[in-house]
Amino acid sequence: QVQLVESGGGLVQPGGSLRLSCAASGFPFSDYAMYWYYQAPGKQRELVAFISSTGGAIGYGASVKGRFTISRDNGKNMVYLQMNSLKPEDTAVYYCKAADSGDALQYWGQGTQVTVSS
Repeated sequence: QVQLVESGGGLVQPGGSLRLSCAASGFPFSDYAMYWYYQAPGKQRELVAFISSTGGAIGYGASVKGRFTISRDNGKNMVYLQMNSLKPEDTAVYYCKAADSGDALQYWGQGTQVTVSS
């Protein structure tokens, strides 16, 4: 049974930091690229960051570049999103996604809420 379970969300003040985690199971994690998306209320889901199966390729959405860092640990089947210098506009539900090399198989987590507010 495939599972992606996000954790680490919460309420943080502007300028603060959070680290999101995504625990994967039920599929060959090291063969899958991993993604973080966010979805704010009333808006479409947007790509935050991705990391290739080996970690050799990484990319970020324009709005988070320089503030967020994605990483993975294939030995632990985990992917992380370190979020620094958080802004109110980062408030959203953050989702973890796994995709195989051809994007034929995609799995999503249930999401974790991040709220940036004073």
